[in-house]
Amino acid sequence: MIFKKRSEPLELVLYRLLNARMDLSENDKKHFWTINKGYEGEVRSDIWLLNLTDDWFVLHDLLLEHNQSTFQIDTLIIAYEKIHLLDVKNFEGDYVVKDDKWYNPAGVLQKNPLHQLERCETLLEKLLHELGYHFTIASYLIFKNPEFHLYLPSIQPAIIFPTQLNRFLKRLNSGPVKLNKKHFQLAEQLEGLHKIESPYPRLPPYSFEKLKKGITCRDCRNFLTDGTLKCKKCGCIEEPEAAILRSVNEFSLLFPDIKITTDRIHEWCSIIKSKKTIRRILAKNLELIRHSRSSYYILKE
Repeated sequence: MIFKKRSEPLELVLYRLLNARMDLSENDKKHFWTINKGYEGEVRSDIWLLNLTDDWFVLHDLLLEHNQSTFQIDTLIIAYEKIHLLDVKNFEGDYVVKDDKWYNPAGVLQKNPLHQLERCETLLEKLLHELGYHFTIASYLIFKNPEFHLYLPSIQPAIIFPTQLNRFLKRLNSGPVKLNKKHFQLAEQLEGLHKIESPYPRLPPYSFEKLKKGITCRDCRNFLTDGTLKCKKCGCIEEPEAAILRSVNEFSLLFPDIKITTDRIHEWCSIIKSKKTIRRILAKNLELIRHSRSSYYILKE
């Protein structure tokens, strides 16, 4: 059972919005491409776990903290007497390990993923003990890309290669035991402890005045050119209310500290000429906060 799905990183969402409304630098474009490719790889990697039986709780993409040290868990599987900690990698090409050091196909020294996995396991074990749980933790480094090969000086049981994935999954499914309230409680606690790291300090500088105004196509992100809301690039047509509310959501993500007002959204949407239409849609779908001098809207919970 998938208890916590992998959600699209807010940083990626924000970069996608900025990419449509400003000219990113080459470094920012590269970073945008990297995090987008990374997320797509993670989503593809999650698919193979759908073949697990229902006698498991699977939590994807946890950011936890213990004793002021944060640690990222790619995938955590709660079983009856054991917790499986999985770190899935999409490495490609021939990697070499010498003297416990990892080198990529270009011969460049890389961070040792086994060390990262060990750190994660240690912090998770301490956190679980603090919560009152004493499960055994089994940690694995999973390589999914069939074009990957690792030259190792010795066998590493913690490493699962692409050719071993099916056998690994069968081994997990070979002896499932029904979970109980204790396991459900642990899954809930871990999900509740998940931290959301703010991506805003890592974004390129931008401002409301400098970003391009208008409504983008929901499918291809091309800017719409008139009030019909029909994309001339892909032909997509969106209802005005849906398009305006989507643009309001984009505005609130990019500018969480700027109040949502009729004038501001009218300027943000640009191609919607009627301010009355904007006001009606905001009043219908958002919560109005009245002030003596000025009023604004907030998104409903």
